[in-house]
Amino acid sequence: MSQSAAIEARLKELGIELPTPPAVQFNYIPARLGAGTLWIAGQVPFRDGRILVEGKLGGGISVEDGQRAARQCALNVLAQAKAALDGDLGRIKATLKVTGWVACTPDFFEHPKVINGASDLFVQVLGEVGRHARCAIGSPSLPLNCAVEVDAVFLVD
Repeated sequence: MSQSAAIEARLKELGIELPTPPAVQFNYIPARLGAGTLWIAGQVPFRDGRILVEGKLGGGISVEDGQRAARQCALNVLAQAKAALDGDLGRIKATLKVTGWVACTPDFFEHPKVINGASDLFVQVLGEVGRHARCAIGSPSLPLNCAVEVDAVFLVD
Protein backbone atom coordinates (compact mmCIF):
# COMPACT_ATOMS: atom_id res chain seq x y z
CA MET A 1 0.00 0.00 0.00
CA SER A 2 1.37 3.43 -0.90
CA GLN A 3 2.00 6.04 1.81
CA SER A 4 -0.86 8.13 0.36
CA ALA A 5 -3.28 5.21 0.52
CA ALA A 6 -2.13 4.30 4.05
CA ILE A 7 -2.77 7.85 5.28
CA GLU A 8 -6.20 7.98 3.65
CA ALA A 9 -7.04 4.59 5.22
CA ARG A 10 -5.95 5.81 8.67
CA LEU A 11 -8.08 8.95 8.30
CA LYS A 12 -11.08 6.80 7.39
CA GLU A 13 -10.38 4.33 10.22
CA LEU A 14 -10.17 7.23 12.70
CA GLY A 15 -13.39 8.74 11.35
CA ILE A 16 -11.57 11.92 10.34
CA GLU A 17 -12.49 14.02 7.36
CA LEU A 18 -9.98 16.82 6.93
CA PRO A 19 -11.65 20.22 6.91
CA THR A 20 -11.51 22.69 4.07
CA PRO A 21 -8.39 24.72 4.85
CA PRO A 22 -9.38 27.80 6.84
CA ALA A 23 -9.24 31.10 4.96
CA VAL A 24 -6.30 33.37 5.66
CA GLN A 25 -7.30 36.07 8.14
CA PHE A 26 -4.38 38.48 7.80
CA ASN A 27 -1.42 39.32 5.50
CA TYR A 28 0.38 35.98 5.07
CA ILE A 29 0.20 32.81 3.01
CA PRO A 30 -0.91 29.53 4.61
CA ALA A 31 1.96 27.43 3.25
CA ARG A 32 5.40 27.83 1.67
CA LEU A 33 6.90 24.95 -0.28
CA GLY A 34 10.54 24.98 -1.34
CA ALA A 35 13.77 22.97 -1.28
CA GLY A 36 11.99 19.84 -0.11
CA THR A 37 10.43 21.58 2.88
CA LEU A 38 6.81 22.55 3.51
CA TRP A 39 6.22 25.27 6.10
CA ILE A 40 2.64 25.58 7.34
CA ALA A 41 1.69 28.89 8.93
CA GLY A 42 0.22 28.89 12.43
CA GLN A 43 -3.25 27.40 12.47
CA VAL A 44 -5.85 28.27 15.05
CA PRO A 45 -8.70 25.96 16.07
CA PHE A 46 -11.19 26.99 13.38
CA ARG A 47 -13.99 24.49 12.86
CA ASP A 48 -17.14 25.18 10.89
CA GLY A 49 -16.23 28.85 10.51
CA ARG A 50 -15.68 29.61 14.19
CA ILE A 51 -13.00 29.27 16.86
CA LEU A 52 -13.55 25.94 18.64
CA VAL A 53 -12.00 26.96 22.00
CA GLU A 54 -11.57 30.57 23.08
CA GLY A 55 -9.90 31.94 26.21
CA LYS A 56 -6.94 31.02 28.39
CA LEU A 57 -5.77 27.81 29.96
CA GLY A 58 -5.62 28.31 33.70
CA GLY A 59 -8.40 30.88 33.35
CA GLY A 60 -11.40 28.60 33.01
CA ILE A 61 -10.31 26.49 30.02
CA SER A 62 -9.42 22.90 30.95
CA VAL A 63 -6.37 20.96 29.72
CA GLU A 64 -8.80 18.63 27.91
CA ASP A 65 -10.41 21.55 26.07
CA GLY A 66 -6.92 22.82 25.22
CA GLN A 67 -6.03 19.39 23.82
CA ARG A 68 -9.22 19.45 21.75
CA ALA A 69 -8.20 22.86 20.39
CA ALA A 70 -4.67 21.63 19.63
CA ARG A 71 -6.09 18.62 17.80
CA GLN A 72 -8.25 20.92 15.66
CA CYS A 73 -5.20 23.07 14.92
CA ALA A 74 -3.36 19.94 13.76
CA LEU A 75 -6.28 18.95 11.53
CA ASN A 76 -6.09 22.42 9.98
CA VAL A 77 -2.31 22.04 9.53
CA LEU A 78 -2.88 18.76 7.68
CA ALA A 79 -5.64 20.35 5.57
CA GLN A 80 -3.26 23.16 4.57
CA ALA A 81 -0.50 20.62 3.86
CA LYS A 82 -2.81 18.53 1.70
CA ALA A 83 -3.82 21.61 -0.29
CA ALA A 84 -0.17 22.66 -0.74
CA LEU A 85 0.80 19.14 -1.85
CA ASP A 86 -1.88 18.85 -4.54
CA GLY A 87 -4.00 16.56 -2.36
CA ASP A 88 -1.24 14.05 -1.58
CA LEU A 89 -0.22 13.80 2.09
CA GLY A 90 1.88 10.79 1.08
CA ARG A 91 4.49 13.26 -0.14
CA ILE A 92 5.32 14.00 3.52
CA LYS A 93 8.51 12.10 4.38
CA ALA A 94 9.01 13.50 7.90
CA THR A 95 7.39 15.91 10.31
CA LEU A 96 10.43 17.97 11.23
CA LYS A 97 9.12 20.45 13.80
CA VAL A 98 5.86 21.40 15.46
CA THR A 99 5.43 24.54 17.52
CA GLY A 100 2.41 25.03 19.73
CA TRP A 101 1.38 28.19 21.53
CA VAL A 102 -1.01 28.05 24.47
CA ALA A 103 -2.87 31.15 25.60
CA CYS A 104 -2.63 30.93 29.37
CA THR A 105 -2.44 32.61 32.72
CA PRO A 106 1.01 33.19 34.25
CA ASP A 107 0.57 30.28 36.68
CA PHE A 108 -0.29 27.67 34.01
CA PHE A 109 2.51 25.16 33.35
CA GLU A 110 0.95 22.27 31.43
CA HIS A 111 1.71 23.49 27.90
CA PRO A 112 3.20 20.13 26.82
CA LYS A 113 0.03 18.26 27.82
CA VAL A 114 -2.08 20.67 25.78
CA ILE A 115 0.10 20.44 22.66
CA ASN A 116 0.00 16.63 22.91
CA GLY A 117 -3.45 17.04 21.35
CA ALA A 118 -1.69 18.08 18.13
CA SER A 119 1.29 15.74 18.42
CA ASP A 120 -0.91 12.71 19.02
CA LEU A 121 -3.02 13.55 15.97
CA PHE A 122 0.04 13.85 13.70
CA VAL A 123 1.27 10.42 14.81
CA GLN A 124 -2.20 8.84 14.55
CA VAL A 125 -2.64 10.07 10.98
CA LEU A 126 0.92 9.97 9.60
CA GLY A 127 2.35 7.07 11.64
CA GLU A 128 6.12 7.21 12.23
CA VAL A 129 6.34 10.05 9.67
CA GLY A 130 4.30 12.12 12.14
CA ARG A 131 6.87 11.96 14.97
CA HIS A 132 8.57 15.31 15.39
CA ALA A 133 10.71 17.71 17.36
CA ARG A 134 8.50 20.14 19.24
CA CYS A 135 8.23 23.32 21.25
CA ALA A 136 5.26 24.17 23.52
CA ILE A 137 5.07 27.82 24.56
CA GLY A 138 2.78 29.79 26.86
CA SER A 139 1.50 33.14 25.65
CA PRO A 140 -0.56 35.89 27.30
CA SER A 141 -2.86 36.01 24.24
CA LEU A 142 -3.30 34.57 20.75
CA PRO A 143 -5.08 35.81 17.62
CA LEU A 144 -8.88 35.93 17.71
CA ASN A 145 -8.84 34.97 21.42
CA CYS A 146 -8.11 31.35 20.50
CA ALA A 147 -6.72 29.08 23.19
CA VAL A 148 -4.09 27.34 21.01
CA GLU A 149 -2.16 27.86 17.77
CA VAL A 150 0.00 25.26 16.01
CA ASP A 151 2.41 25.39 13.07
CA ALA A 152 4.53 22.68 11.45
CA VAL A 153 7.46 22.05 9.13
CA PHE A 154 7.51 18.93 6.94
CA LEU A 155 10.14 17.26 4.78
CA VAL A 156 8.46 16.48 1.44
CA ASP A 157 9.33 15.04 -1.94
